[in-house]
Amino acid sequence: MHRKNIYWAVILLVALVSCKTKTDQTAMNRERFISEKQADRVVAQLKDSLGQSYAFRIERGVHQVADLWRESDGSEDDFSTFCKTNFVADTSKLNTLFTKLERNFEILSGYFNNIDLKLKEPLHLAGPDIEPVDMMFGGYDVTAHLADDFFANKIAFLTTLNFPFYSLEEKTKLGPSWTRKEWAFARMGDRFISRVPADVQQHVSQTITAADAYISDYNIYMGKLLNQNGKTLFPEDMKLISHWGLRDELKSDYADSVNGLEKQRMIYRVMQRIIDQTIPQQVINNGKYTWNPETNQVYENNREVTATAEPDKRYEVLLENFKAMKQLDPYSPHYPTLLLRAFDGSMEIPQSDVETLFKTLLSSPQVKQVAAFIKARLGRDLEPFDLWYNGFESRGGIPEEQLSAITSKKYPNAAAVEADLPNILIKLGWKPEKARQIASLVTVDASRGAGHAWGSAMRGDKAHLRTRIGENGMDYKGYNIAVHEFGHNTEQTITMNDVDYYMLNGVPNTAFTEAIAFLFQKRDLELLGLKNPNPDDNYYLALDNFWSAYEIMGVSLVDIRVWEWLYAHSDATPAQLKNAVIDIAKQVWNSYYAGILGGKDETLLAIYSHMIDYPLYLPNYPMGHLIAFQIEQQIRGKNFADEVTRMLMQGRIIPQLWMQHAVGDKISVNALLKATDEALIALQK
Repeated sequence: MHRKNIYWAVILLVALVSCKTKTDQTAMNRERFISEKQADRVVAQLKDSLGQSYAFRIERGVHQVADLWRESDGSEDDFSTFCKTNFVADTSKLNTLFTKLERNFEILSGYFNNIDLKLKEPLHLAGPDIEPVDMMFGGYDVTAHLADDFFANKIAFLTTLNFPFYSLEEKTKLGPSWTRKEWAFARMGDRFISRVPADVQQHVSQTITAADAYISDYNIYMGKLLNQNGKTLFPEDMKLISHWGLRDELKSDYADSVNGLEKQRMIYRVMQRIIDQTIPQQVINNGKYTWNPETNQVYENNREVTATAEPDKRYEVLLENFKAMKQLDPYSPHYPTLLLRAFDGSMEIPQSDVETLFKTLLSSPQVKQVAAFIKARLGRDLEPFDLWYNGFESRGGIPEEQLSAITSKKYPNAAAVEADLPNILIKLGWKPEKARQIASLVTVDASRGAGHAWGSAMRGDKAHLRTRIGENGMDYKGYNIAVHEFGHNTEQTITMNDVDYYMLNGVPNTAFTEAIAFLFQKRDLELLGLKNPNPDDNYYLALDNFWSAYEIMGVSLVDIRVWEWLYAHSDATPAQLKNAVIDIAKQVWNSYYAGILGGKDETLLAIYSHMIDYPLYLPNYPMGHLIAFQIEQQIRGKNFADEVTRMLMQGRIIPQLWMQHAVGDKISVNALLKATDEALIALQK
């Protein structure tokens, strides 16, 4: 999980709430102070003065300023004077303005990012219990008044007057012929496209922070779980966060030939009770009680006590996220719902295109074929939790305990992880000097939650890798997550420090940084020196990618449908939302999974914690899987580091153009489906 990118993705959703051109009207008309007629007069005067060669920039810039100008900014004459005085026609002077804006925005973004990072440390890092004051500071958005200030001092107007905003359609049409500088200018045009009140921004920040804190402390003490015989199956000190830790433990239990299946069924039952909120409040993040998840009986000192179900808190948190995001809608003529902001605005891929990709794979004949292959390998009928089958990975046959013994010895603390980062990069193909340079800009911290990556927002500053490290060192789950997060950090560091323009730092959207992280994560055993050359590895890689995409695409459809339901039922209660989420999960399951994994009306697709604490982030994961697979195909037989660096150096252009340059094709399921067919034929010979 890429925490910094997720956080800034949410901030971007705030920023995207007023992307409008001259013809866009609707909700902001009630606040409009400068009339279309007055704006047109200024446009005509500037054209007469400067000539028709500047017509597009003049028209777009003046109308953008008019859309955002309020009475408090000055009179109509003030507006006219501002535009005629501050429109920069000379190319050399425009380049100078861009350079100065870019420099100063980097300074502000960088230091504000550091402040936010520091204020959230008590919430994100391992340490004392979270206190109310920690939540107050952690939920504070230090940037909330920045936009207001920039409109007040006219910096925002200066920027939007001279650097046009381009819609996704325009970027798609014009982008392939743009120079790097023209792309940087276009991203500068994305900078000020809204005037969201500071109190709304603060409320969004506080709500997301509260949701994150709720999920970060949602742990299950596995050593306290009882089976039907009153026995414990998990290590006494095992504490797993929902859903990541529970899922990863379930996946690791495929290697346990003795108790693995029973442990998986127990985890599966825990997940179901989290989803329907029948989980006892007493057993959440509390090691005082023992609990039989099947009967839902709770014990203290071997005596049964009355269990109290969690009072729909999970859905209360989700509902608060919806209410916060809906507050942004009135300021969004171009993207009047979170769904539009998440796809057309932030991801820069239309929702319909994304869903078409998902449904194509979910409905493909390859699903039944791969499921039959898994069934033959397991020697039993598939069950719903086999959604997380991981026997295609090399570690599928290595017991978790053996892997944890290796990782805990190698990484007893955060300092040991940080010291080994250059070696990891060297093993992946980076030259020693470059590996040390990248690693020098990454700091490792012990995480309170499952782990995340938080990148810098200015060149030369450090990214942060947060991962769970227990008292006895880093277990394999923590290591696997850490390698994933280090993939994020590597992307963050390269695209921040090596891309030619600051305005182009990063990748097109969060799916791309997830793709890079997946590439790292799949090489975790190789980095430990455990992966033996296997001529069938590429076939298993294809099947693993396919099954992972199959799993997360359904989860993502649930997330999308839930937000569609919320917009249709904006006055819902937490209990009503809970029932709706469960119904939607059942519907998606019955459409794409019941005939494969059984369990009609199964709710399992609703377990993902992302749905609760990061609005509409989940669709980035399956897109990331598709992107990662296409990149994997491209780099096969080549130097991993060289190819990844080549691709990352494109920076934040639009997704489909990035992919064309990176692998020669758009984002597609075709390559994965073809590779899956080839793998099944080869492995079933």
